[in-house]
Amino acid sequence: MARTSSQSLQLTDNAITVLERRYLKKDVDGKPVETPEDLFARVAQNIASAELKYGSEDDVQQWEQTFHQMMARLEFMPNSPTLMNAGREFQQLSACFVLPIEDSMESIFEAVKNTAMIHKSGGGTGFSFSRLRPANDIVSSTRGVSSGPVSFMEVFDAATDAIKQGGTRRGANMAVLRVDHPDIMKFIHAKEDSDRLNNFNISVAVTEEFMRAVDLGEKYDLINPRTGQAVESLAAREVFQEIVERAWANGDPGIIFLDRINRDNPTPQVGEIESTNPCGEQPLLPYESCNLGSINLAKMVKETAGHREVDWEKLSRTVDHAVRFLDDVIDMNKFPLEQVAEMTRANRKIGLGVMGFADLLIMLEIPYDSRQAEELAEDLMRFINERAREASAQLAQTRGAFPNFKGSTFDTGPDAVQYRHATVTTVAPTGTISIIAGCSSGIEPLFAVCFVRHVMDNDELVEVNPLFEEAAKDRGFYTPELMREIAKRGSLQKVDEVPDDVKRVFRTAHDISPDWHVRIQAAFQHHTDNAVSKTVNFANSATVEDVARVYRLAYELGCKGVTIYRDGSRQGQVLTTGDKKEQAKPTRPGTITPRARPDVIFGKTRAMTTGCGKLYVTINEDEQGPFEIFAQMGKAGGCAASQAEAIARLVSLAFRSGVEPQAVIKQLKGISCHLPAWEKGGGKILSCADAIAKALERTLFDKGEQLPLDFSAQGAGNGGVGACPDCGGIVEHREGCIICPNCGYSKCE
Repeated sequence: MARTSSQSLQLTDNAITVLERRYLKKDVDGKPVETPEDLFARVAQNIASAELKYGSEDDVQQWEQTFHQMMARLEFMPNSPTLMNAGREFQQLSACFVLPIEDSMESIFEAVKNTAMIHKSGGGTGFSFSRLRPANDIVSSTRGVSSGPVSFMEVFDAATDAIKQGGTRRGANMAVLRVDHPDIMKFIHAKEDSDRLNNFNISVAVTEEFMRAVDLGEKYDLINPRTGQAVESLAAREVFQEIVERAWANGDPGIIFLDRINRDNPTPQVGEIESTNPCGEQPLLPYESCNLGSINLAKMVKETAGHREVDWEKLSRTVDHAVRFLDDVIDMNKFPLEQVAEMTRANRKIGLGVMGFADLLIMLEIPYDSRQAEELAEDLMRFINERAREASAQLAQTRGAFPNFKGSTFDTGPDAVQYRHATVTTVAPTGTISIIAGCSSGIEPLFAVCFVRHVMDNDELVEVNPLFEEAAKDRGFYTPELMREIAKRGSLQKVDEVPDDVKRVFRTAHDISPDWHVRIQAAFQHHTDNAVSKTVNFANSATVEDVARVYRLAYELGCKGVTIYRDGSRQGQVLTTGDKKEQAKPTRPGTITPRARPDVIFGKTRAMTTGCGKLYVTINEDEQGPFEIFAQMGKAGGCAASQAEAIARLVSLAFRSGVEPQAVIKQLKGISCHLPAWEKGGGKILSCADAIAKALERTLFDKGEQLPLDFSAQGAGNGGVGACPDCGGIVEHREGCIICPNCGYSKCE
C-alpha cells in the first residue's frame, strides 16, 4: 500500500502529544513503539481486511489505501476504541454500550461483571435503573426491603473506579431513571454530594405524559415497577423545577426525551430503548453497541475565485467511504460479550457524525449564533444522513440487509428499500479525535481563540487558534501582546483592537446565548437517526429560570435530550463545601495551631514512577479534605527517600494548618531533577516533589474537585473547569465530558 509519509501528516503538536499518550502502541516501559503514521496504517489494514469476506485481495488493498488516506488527511476519524484497539490484542472497536438491569440481585451483579469487561476494553456503558423496585419496597425472598436504584448505582460506580480502560482512562457510565419511578426525587439529587457517583452522568427519562402535565400544571403518577401499580402522585412542575435546580447547581441531571427516542426506534419489534451511552447521543437497546466516526467538516471546503464554500462532492465521497469503514468495523469487532455481539450484528447500527463545525463556519465567515449557521447545520446533516442512507442501501445490495430488517420501520412492503444498517448517523463527542484532527470539537463553538499554556520550566506560551491568527495577520492587528491580552480575557468581544466583523465570526462558547446552543443542536437533530451530543453553556450568573427555559426550548425544537453546564458551578459546589470547613484558629498574630490528628484516618496510596524508583504516596483525609501525606521510596534509605519524607512532613503540616491543597500543588508541581521518569500512560514525572504534587492532584480530581486553571486567576474567564491531572493544562467542559486539549485526558461526568 502506498502510504502517506510521516513528515507529510499535518498533525499539530497537541495531536502528536495525544497520540503518544493515548493511542500509540507502547513497550513495557510505556514508550511508544509506533508512529502516528504506523497507527493509521495499522487501523486501515485491520479494518479493510473485512473486505475479504465480500471480495478479493485486490479489494482489501484498495480499501486499505482509501481508509488510510482519509484518516491521514484528517478528513475522518473513527471513535477512540477503534484507533486504540484495531489490530491489537483487545480488537474491541465500539465506544457505546447499553446493558440491561432486571429487578434481581443476580441481574444486577451480572451487569456489574459485564460492565467491568466492557470498561476493560475501552467502552462506555449506559443503564436504565427503572426496572428496579424502589427503596424500602418489599423483597419477598429475604422478607427484607429493597435499597433502591440509587444505592445500586454506587456499586457500579465503585466497580468503575477500580478498572482503568485499556490502561488509558477511567470508564464512564450513564444512569437513566424514568420520571415516573417512585425514587425519582432521590435520583435527581443523587449527585448533590460532589464525592458521589463521579463515574456517572445521570439523566431523567422524561415522557410525553410528564411534559404535558408540566404544561398543564397537573400531577402525574409514580409507578412501582415491581407491581405496575401507581403508588403516589407528584406535581409535574415541582419535579421539573427540582431537575432544573440541580442542573443549575452542578450540571446533573440531564434530560432525555424517552418517548421521542422510541418514536425513532427502527426495530421496535426487537425491544424498547431504555437508555443511552454515557454522553447521551446514542440510544441503544439492551445488550446493543454502536461504533461511531466523525467527518472533519473543516476539510470539506473548497475555494473558488477567492471564495470559500462547502465542497459537497468531497463530502459525499467521504460519507460513502466512512459508511463502508464503519460497516467493516462491525465485522472486525471482537465484542466483549456474546449477547452484545448477537444484538449488534442483528441491527448493525453505525453512527456517522461530524466535527469541525465551528471551524467551517469561521472559514465561511458565518457567525455561530445566526440563522445562516442554523440553516447550514440543517443542510449539512440532511445531506450527510441522506447520503449515508444511500451508501447503506448500496452495501445491502451486495452484503445483505441488517438481520432485524424484517419487522423494522423500514419494512414497509415488498418494494421497500433494504438497508445494511438500522441507524447511520450520530453526532457524538469528539474530544480527543478532534484534537488529533486539529479541528473544533463536534458541533460545539470554539472554547477560546487564545489561551495560555504553562510549560515545565514555568514559562507561559500563548496558543492562538490558527484561523484567528490567520485573520489577525491578514487584517493587520496581530501582535503577541494582543494575543496574550485576549488569552487573559477569554473573549474578543471587549477588545477594541479587533474589528467588529472579526468579533462577530470568532464567537466563543460563552459569547453565545444558551438559546443558540439549543437551536444549533436541534438543527443537527432534525436529520440525525440517533441523537446529538452538545453542551449548552451558561454564564455563572445564569438563573434557574434561564436553565428551565432552555430545557423547555430543547423539547419544543425536537431535541432528544439536553445537557447544560453553568460556568463555575462545580467549583461553586466545592467552595460551598469549603465554607463549612473549620478554619485553623490563630493563637496570636502570625501563628496558627495545626489541627490535631484523630486516632483513625483513612486514605489511598498511589505508586508514582520517579527517576529514583517507585515512590509510594499515601494521602489521608478527614472531613475537611487532605490531612497528611506519607511518601516512601521503594528503595530504602538514600537522599531521595529522606527528602521525600521531609517534603511529606511539611505538606502534612501545611494541610493541618489550613493551607489549601491547590497552593501546595502549585509550589511542588514542575520542580525538576536530573532523573526524570516516564509513566506507563505517557506522563512525565520530573522529580519526587513533582510526583507528590501529581499524586495529590489526581486524588482531588478523582473526587470531582475542579482545580484552578493554573492555580492562579489566569484564564478564569475562558470557561475552563480546572487543571488536567495528567499534564496540568486547562481542561474544558464540553459534550458532557472534561477534556484536556493539551494531552487528550478525558473524563465523562
